[in-house]
Amino acid sequence: MSQSLPPNRQKFSLTARIFFGMLAGIVIGSLLQQLFDDSGDFSFSVFGLEVSTYGLLVDGIFNVVGQIFIASLKMLVVPLVFVSLVCGTASLSDPSKLGRLGGKSILLYIGTTAIAISLAVSFALLVSPGESISMTTDAAYQAKEAPSLGQVIINMMPSNPVNAMAQGNMLQIIVFSVLFGVAMSMAGDAGKRLTSMFEDLSEVVMKLVTILMNLAPYGVFVLMAKLFATIGFDTIAGLLKYFLLVMFVLMVHAFVSYPIILKLLSGLNPVILLKKMRDAAIFAFSTSSSGATLPVTLETATNKLGVKSSVASFTVPLGATINMDGTAIMQGVATVFIAQVYGIDLSLGDYMMVIVTATLASVGTAGVPGVGLIMLAMVLQQVNLPVEGIALIIGVDRLLDMTRTSVNVTGDCMVACIVGKSEGEFDIDRYNDPDAGKKEETLHSPKAS
Repeated sequence: MSQSLPPNRQKFSLTARIFFGMLAGIVIGSLLQQLFDDSGDFSFSVFGLEVSTYGLLVDGIFNVVGQIFIASLKMLVVPLVFVSLVCGTASLSDPSKLGRLGGKSILLYIGTTAIAISLAVSFALLVSPGESISMTTDAAYQAKEAPSLGQVIINMMPSNPVNAMAQGNMLQIIVFSVLFGVAMSMAGDAGKRLTSMFEDLSEVVMKLVTILMNLAPYGVFVLMAKLFATIGFDTIAGLLKYFLLVMFVLMVHAFVSYPIILKLLSGLNPVILLKKMRDAAIFAFSTSSSGATLPVTLETATNKLGVKSSVASFTVPLGATINMDGTAIMQGVATVFIAQVYGIDLSLGDYMMVIVTATLASVGTAGVPGVGLIMLAMVLQQVNLPVEGIALIIGVDRLLDMTRTSVNVTGDCMVACIVGKSEGEFDIDRYNDPDAGKKEETLHSPKAS
């Protein structure tokens, strides 16, 4: 296998190919959606069976290939988190360092979430997205009950680690991995032998991540094509003001708040972070899942941003579980929007309660399926707003969810960089190197043979 690509094959980087795949998927999906709306579905006969064109393309090819791509990403999450976190914890020479890592990470994640919800409420009050809008408010939404913070803490301790891994319970996996790594570091020669084995496993899993990343342009294409073939732009038009406001606040948080925080707390150049986050952000946008994007986020933090594995393997999985900045922004705007649609005036104290509730709920609902809408239901109930108002915004929530996931993974890597630099577990040369991480992509590209 050669270690360099022919000049004609080096024309487009992985980031460019993923972007082209996403753009092509949006165009193809939009054209199909318009075609089926205008002309209706087309059917043809194959071996005496009636086959729907829409069913074959959208529900068939696009859906199957897209779900396989998502499943392949999720396949790597548990082994990657377990192996890398065990390696990182076992390599810590100072046990007290683990407590500092956890404390700094949680405080930063909670802090950025508080900033996010504050920005959202402030901009929503300024723009008033729900004023003068007459919408049907008899839609029903059944809110799921969120667990208490105490119950979440209890549930963090795995009674069956194997079952936790089978179910993908990230908090329990993190706790077991940390305990296992600490025990390895205290086990003498046996621990050293196991550490060597886990380091080899970590290398193999990361190479698998790199190989999978080279299939990303195709996976991103089918995911975007299916989404835009099923969601018409008329869905967005009815909630355009709300939609654009949430998107705007998400961009402000990603391109203003994060750079300022990174510069103030670490002195690092935030432009470099944003440039190197492109692959992970596109993955997150396509999958709409911080968990599914975790392998790419972790690879970005270590190979491109220079965060040592001992820090990244802890802060990044933790962030994928409890960092809800994007969701907090949606909650802030949605709360003001729903209050205005229903004609309910909220006091300054109510808005402060929204900020506090959403911030604490980001930890209290960690690891719960459908966490975004559960958190929003909690916030609405806290200020006596009708929970069924959530039904008004569900139509555009899928596209917003994709964008806020990109913001969340950017925040995960920003916190990893700050914590890594503060702990001396950071490679500044790799961070400043524009080509960091590209060598691994090239060596394991399917086109490199």
